[in-house]
Amino acid sequence: MSGVSASPSIPASLPLRPLGARPAVDPHVRAREQAVDFEAVFLNNMFSQMFTDTDGDGPFGGGGKAGVWRSFLTEEYSKSFAKAGGIGIADHVYRALLNQQEASVR
Repeated sequence: MSGVSASPSIPASLPLRPLGARPAVDPHVRAREQAVDFEAVFLNNMFSQMFTDTDGDGPFGGGGKAGVWRSFLTEEYSKSFAKAGGIGIADHVYRALLNQQEASVR
């Protein structure tokens, strides 16, 4: 195999991470993301309850197919609502996470 160079050298100034390790993320950003995810899960449960007794002729004709479609729909609704500001749960969870982190540092 002529013309193929040996493995490329890694610059010494480049910090190496173990395989599978995530890049360092600001704890405030991570806490905010987790708070929004928590609110999305809560909203998903609420939206799922709204559609519990909804049966009949829908886009997929009701039955099991409609249930699967509704679960995807409620999941997307919940993510969308949470990212757009939600109902305020994420803000409270975020502050609680920051307070907990500050208390553990002391």
